[in-house]
Amino acid sequence: MSLGNIFIESAIQSFAYDKRLAERAIEQVPNAKMHESLDESTNSIVVIMKHISGNLRSRWTDFLTSDGEKSWRHRDTEFIDDFESREQLIEFWEGGWSCLFNSLRELSADDLTKTVQIRGVDHSVPMAVARSNAHIAYHVGQIVMIARIHVGDAWNTLTIDRGKSEEFNRENWGK
Repeated sequence: MSLGNIFIESAIQSFAYDKRLAERAIEQVPNAKMHESLDESTNSIVVIMKHISGNLRSRWTDFLTSDGEKSWRHRDTEFIDDFESREQLIEFWEGGWSCLFNSLRELSADDLTKTVQIRGVDHSVPMAVARSNAHIAYHVGQIVMIARIHVGDAWNTLTIDRGKSEEFNRENWGK
């Protein structure tokens, strides 16, 4: 496998990890809490998910051939909670991620030498991928933190339980 293909596969794996982390967090959050922000200056989980999906749709639609900020995107509306059900939200969420994963799977190693634009600024394809991954990871961290606060003592840890690192290492290293 070429270095370019390793890069693409690594990007897919990294985005998939972030997606699953967010989903494992929101699985624990009651529907009503999904719409609650921590205060008037923060966004709810629903709004953050809507923004992530809107961003992914814009950045990854026609990734190699059009600016990542599409004329049809209305970013400010991404910060309005207008979903009537969790199912409606998840459908929108999945649409953004599908756009990302389909575009990444279509990339070839040769595409990594190309330049794309985001808001009129040139980015190498690897830089655009890294920028998108960092942006998504930032917001996934917000989702996890807000979910953790909303769920409280009923929270199920998403990675290694506090105080369990040595046990985890004993059970998992070398296998």
